[in-house]
Amino acid sequence: MTLAELARLLGGELCGDGGVRVCRVSPLPEAGPEALSFAVDDRYFPAARASRACALVVPQRIPDLDRPQIVVKNPCLALAQALRIFSPEPEIEPGISPLASVSDSAVLGLGVKIHPFVYIGEGAKIGARSEIYPHCYLGPGTEIGEDCRIYSRVSIREGTRMGSRVIIQDGAVIGSDGFGYAREGEEYRKIPQVGIVEIEDEVEIGANVTVDRATLGRTLIRKGTKIDNLVQVAHNVEVGKNTIIVAQVAIGGSCRIGDGAVLAGQVAVADHVEIGAGAQVGGQSGVLRDVPPGAKVSGTYAMPLFDWLRVQAILPRLPAMWKEMREIREKLSRNEKSGRVCSPNRPKKIRSKKKPSRGRKT
Repeated sequence: MTLAELARLLGGELCGDGGVRVCRVSPLPEAGPEALSFAVDDRYFPAARASRACALVVPQRIPDLDRPQIVVKNPCLALAQALRIFSPEPEIEPGISPLASVSDSAVLGLGVKIHPFVYIGEGAKIGARSEIYPHCYLGPGTEIGEDCRIYSRVSIREGTRMGSRVIIQDGAVIGSDGFGYAREGEEYRKIPQVGIVEIEDEVEIGANVTVDRATLGRTLIRKGTKIDNLVQVAHNVEVGKNTIIVAQVAIGGSCRIGDGAVLAGQVAVADHVEIGAGAQVGGQSGVLRDVPPGAKVSGTYAMPLFDWLRVQAILPRLPAMWKEMREIREKLSRNEKSGRVCSPNRPKKIRSKKKPSRGRKT
């Protein structure tokens, strides 16, 4: 593809020779003379100058660069578009593998692709053009929307409902039992988990994620949410629209996560906590109480972000501060012994005022 054609597809402004031919997309250090590369911000401009790429996609023109450039508003979005152009996914003919086990009562839409060793239970429904990769389990009564992609070794338990254009990466478990027990004496009795999981359109769930079914009602993940690998979503949790949940987050039962919230890596959220819309929780935070909408919190335990930043700034100085404090205490102790200061623990002597003497009346 010529650079002029690519600039038109990416919606960018071409600076340089549009006849240059591009064959692939490569990272800056590895790019060869037929590769396109990306400098998503000015931190990468030095590497862009040193790169052997035939052309670069940049957020602003690099004046001293001797190669063509495509200037775009959003380089990350342009990268996604370029990767779809140069690395298209392989086309697989629709159909059902003879090595798959599909219930006679299952309903499959037009153009579905069912790979070998897939199990589809009774009454399951799979929308048009969805693809189920090998070794997946879809329990009885599951519903999968259109254009979904379920990668290998995913288990989707009975009754789960899923919208369209959902992607579930390898090894995820959707609809496993929630962690619910009632104590009887010294033993625990399992509380049956009879609810479901509901996932709306355009959600992506990472590898080895677990989303528990509700005890009653539903565990809900709303439209557009993206969940990274190794995340635990407990029973009866509700996750809002377009939320970002990064790897190794654990969300306790019956939590509410608002639209557009961001939970960074290894955040732990206690049961029944509500995190407001647009809130941001820093990595490794422990959230034990509600977080207001739009708030930025961090730390264990989570506190307002700027308080946490001040604490982090003080921590490296603590040894020097402690040394200084000891020196001050020693100095005060020496001064107290020499009588130059009054100890705060020693009561002050109160001097009695002499009353003026009155002469005897004669």
